[in-house]
Amino acid sequence: MLRYLLLRFWQSIVLLFLVSLIGFMVLNLAPGGPLSQYALTPGMTKEALDRIAEQMGLNRPLPIQYLDWFWNLLQGDWGKSYRDGRPVLEIIGGHLFATLLLMGSSTLVAVLIGTWIGIHSAVRQGSVFDYVTTVGAMVALSIPTFWFGLIAIFVFSLWLGWLPAGNMYTVGDGSAADYAVHLIMPSLVLALVNVATWSRYMRSATLDVMSQDFVRTARAKGLTPRRVLMKHIVGNALVPMITLAGLQLPTLLGGALVTETVFTWPGMGRLFLDSLGYNDYPVVMGLLMFSAVLVLIGNLAADLLVALVDPRIRLE
Repeated sequence: MLRYLLLRFWQSIVLLFLVSLIGFMVLNLAPGGPLSQYALTPGMTKEALDRIAEQMGLNRPLPIQYLDWFWNLLQGDWGKSYRDGRPVLEIIGGHLFATLLLMGSSTLVAVLIGTWIGIHSAVRQGSVFDYVTTVGAMVALSIPTFWFGLIAIFVFSLWLGWLPAGNMYTVGDGSAADYAVHLIMPSLVLALVNVATWSRYMRSATLDVMSQDFVRTARAKGLTPRRVLMKHIVGNALVPMITLAGLQLPTLLGGALVTETVFTWPGMGRLFLDSLGYNDYPVVMGLLMFSAVLVLIGNLAADLLVALVDPRIRLE
């Protein structure tokens, strides 16, 4: 186990280095750049732009800028925003709770609903319920998140007036109930695709376990179908779902970016788009690295949980 952890640690370091290198180069080679915001200022001269570039360290060769930035990153200094001069970690920390709340609630909804649908589709294979949920999953996977979010706002906010159209809370309120009401639509929209994914994977895993010899043996012993399902099938079918949970993190982060923009949710996804539009490269790179770390930690945690749950798996 220790050898496996050390190997994964070094693989993560190499992967983070490659992510940072590619991301840094792509951002800085893109048209425009952080100085384009200053160039639009009335009366701005080339000499003034050169002084700003020198102050920001943008007049140095790009490889030197990257090495300096990466060395500071390893020391815990993620840079400062070009927009307001605040530390990048402070800015990300101010938006982290909103994203974790949205991702956590949507994951809970997706796991509960998707698991229930998947199990019942497998048990009732070939039934009307199975066909309806299969078609529904395909439709859900085909619907763009931003389109579904806009339709939800139109129906439940503008037409019916049941739910707020956006933001995380009502100014002047901020109670737990107020947070919950604002969370309903964004979490359900973000959970839509994940419900479809979880239900399909759970159905496949359940059908695979149902065909195993130990399930036939349990039935031959006279156990009730419900006991066979709950004691022998569901527990074993959930093991590959742990790996899926780790693999779903990039999908959740990408979906959060769109969902937060549609519902003006003050999370890291919306911050990423705002910073990208402002050419605030330190914040964009900070979010990119933070997301990469979250994905790597999620995948490692999923591998360890699978090894703990299933004794047949050994991490060497």
